[in-house]
Formats: sequence, C-alpha cells, structure tokens
Amino acid sequence: MSTASGRSGATTGTFPRVAAVSSPRTKIATLCVRSQAATVVRSRRQHLDLAVFVGASPTPGCVAAEMTSTAWTALIVNSADAIEENDVVTVPPPEADAAAAARPRSIPEASVARLAVYLRMLGELAEQGAETVSSDELALVTGVNPAKLRKDLSYIGSYGIRGVGYEVSPLLHQLEKALGLDHRQAVALVGVGNLGHALAGYGGFGSRGFPVIALFDVDPDLVGIKINGILVDHVRDIPHICPERDVTIGMIATPAPAAQGACDLLVRAGVSCILNFAPVVLQVPEQVEVRKVDLSVELQILSFHVARRHLAEREGLDAVNGHAVVRS
Repeated sequence: MSTASGRSGATTGTFPRVAAVSSPRTKIATLCVRSQAATVVRSRRQHLDLAVFVGASPTPGCVAAEMTSTAWTALIVNSADAIEENDVVTVPPPEADAAAAARPRSIPEASVARLAVYLRMLGELAEQGAETVSSDELALVTGVNPAKLRKDLSYIGSYGIRGVGYEVSPLLHQLEKALGLDHRQAVALVGVGNLGHALAGYGGFGSRGFPVIALFDVDPDLVGIKINGILVDHVRDIPHICPERDVTIGMIATPAPAAQGACDLLVRAGVSCILNFAPVVLQVPEQVEVRKVDLSVELQILSFHVARRHLAEREGLDAVNGHAVVRS
C-alpha cells in the first residue's frame, strides 16, 4: 500500500508462498514503533476551532473514503473554554552509559514493514508447533530474499544460530518488543460509515494488540449507538476522550474533506500516530507519523498489470511484472 506523510528450522510444507505486502495491521504495527519514540510537548492554550465541510457523496475514485449515504453535516466547534495543554508524552531519558548502549538501532521504514510480516508468519509457525526456522524457510514464506531477511532481523539484534537458524518463540517475542507490541496500543477510529463500520467491527485488531476503544462520528444517526460494544461519540469529544483512554494510534475513515479536521483533533488530543484511509494527504506537525492506505490507488496499480498482460497476450509476448517480454 502506498505510504504518505503530510510533512513536506521448521519445515514449511504446509506454508503457501506469501507475498510481503502491506495490510492495515502492518501499517498499525509500523505506527506502533513510531508511538514508542515520539515525544509530544504541548504547552500552550488552544481553542477548539474545527470546520468540516462535506459534499453529498464521495467521488467514484475515492473508494477508501466511502461512507454512509447521509452526508456529514458541516461542523464548527468553538470551545468557550481554552484547553491547557502542558502534558508531555515521551519516552523516559536514558540513564548512564548502560541504557545508552541498550538503545535500539534506527530501523529503515521498509524494514519495519517487513518485520511485521515476519511476525505474522512466525505466529503461524508457532501455532504449528515449530521450534526453529531457517532464514531460507522464513524468507520463502514471507516473499523476501534470505539476505534481506537476515539484514532486517539484525536491526533488532537477532542473528540466528549457524546450522540451526532462528528459534521461533524467542524471535517472535523479539519482534513483538521491537514493534511495540509488548504493551497495549489503544486505537481510536474517526468516521464509522461503511468503511469505518467494517473496521470497528473487525476483531483482528484487538487480537493483535490494537484494541479499538473509541469511535467518533458527526452523524446524529450514528452518535450514541454501539458498534462491537463501543459507544460512538461525537468528534468534538476527541480532545477529552482520547487522553482519558490513553489512545496512542488514530485511524481516520472519513470522507476526504473531513479528514484534515479529524486529524487536527487527534493531534490536539496528543495522538502522534495516524493511519489514514481517506484519499487525501494530511498536513501534520513534524513529530506526528502518518501512514496512508488508499484502496483506489492499489486498484489502479492492479489495473496497470491487467492491461499489460492483455497487451502481451495480443502481441504474443510474455508479461513479467507488468512489462512485455519476447518469448524465447
């Protein structure tokens, strides 16, 4: 999936070959790493000023932002009371040289995404009772080459055992710790239309360590109801509810025109990691990490490959990765 930020030894016979592709859970796991290291200092009084203006319906290309047929009403929130924001969300400073030596290495963004895929496959191996796995086997089922896999795992201090490979359980726990999954990551979802409703009702997030604990919308028909046991609150309550529930990650599934306003409220509430499903680039402060999931873009990429293959068939050529190649 596309990414955008608004800042300018076990046998694998039972394993299918799995491409190392991104998913919402992979995006969230990547955001989780950011939420560990982010420091948000807010020390000024602010008023809640939000204007969200929405058209009648999403455009056909805005697949990821499709919501309910009821258009979001224009919302202007002017708080009579200013909010005193002096809290700091930060990782405690390292103490002495020992803590500095134990400080985690910087991990490239692409490697972080692959670590989440390795974790998923290791979980399946563990469920099958596997105790060890070689780098070749793990690389095969995750769709990467062994050298790249070993390099990725070296970032978290795992180098395996020569002739044995990696112990599944210890490596799984290492990955969970590296991805910030060794403690709870609370998620808030803004926008519970068609897409948001599906995300809110999906139980896989909670089982992976990302429980959705807050839902927000502006539609009066949705505010006040429960989805998957969670009460839908009005978006104007984001600055109060998110800090109370220790929300670390926000998901935005609103129509495009409403996404920036929702993002601003999440940032104001101290949420520094955001997964954006709306087809728009969000403008955020430097310390806020944004991951973008645009389903229409993914469909357009697949359409490109379909068109190339049809062209290759007509011209008697083979298509490799979307490119026509002369048959030998």
